[in-house]
Amino acid sequence: MPRNLGQTRLRKRRRAENPMREFDRLPPVLRAWVSQAALPWRPRSVLRAYQNALAQTGDQGRALEELGRLEALQLAKDSTGAATA
Repeated sequence: MPRNLGQTRLRKRRRAENPMREFDRLPPVLRAWVSQAALPWRPRSVLRAYQNALAQTGDQGRALEELGRLEALQLAKDSTGAATA
């Protein structure tokens, strides 16, 4: 059965938690961001990154921009790994 992770070289891990329950607990603005994200973020990971960015910036919009920057870094890491493989 194909998974929704696509062709990525990034690490994949199985989790014991219920990801949908964790997703439902996210703030609405963060749920909206994750639903448009290019990578399959874990709810706990995206919440931690968002809270850190929010603490640093003090602004919700800038915190979401920081999440986009983090995601772009991961995408670049994945694309450079695919080019060398």
